[in-house]
Amino acid sequence: MFSSTILPLLPAHPAMLLVMLPTVGPGLRQETALARTATNLLLKGLQAELGTAIRVLKVDETSHPAVVYAFDGHGVPAFVLLRGGVELYRQQGLPEGAPLAALLLRKLQETTPGAST
Repeated sequence: MFSSTILPLLPAHPAMLLVMLPTVGPGLRQETALARTATNLLLKGLQAELGTAIRVLKVDETSHPAVVYAFDGHGVPAFVLLRGGVELYRQQGLPEGAPLAALLLRKLQETTPGAST
């Protein structure tokens, strides 16, 4: 039996922004919690600006060291924009600042076949 709910179609190769975060060492719990909360809010805001065009994914160095290593994560935090396994853009630091969402969307558009520039 089929549901009458219509689901939105996702692009064949959705873009992802991998945000690689460093291991948080032992320290003051409150400072660590505040830093994580601030980072989560930052990434949530960025996801809202990017909409469905780019999916923001956190990659913690502690939980996924192989992924961080595969993307040459010697300088975390860092972020990498990917689509279909192809790297489109990379930058050290956290993805912050109002112009960054526009930059990421522009990088994505530049590599989209048939997209106007």
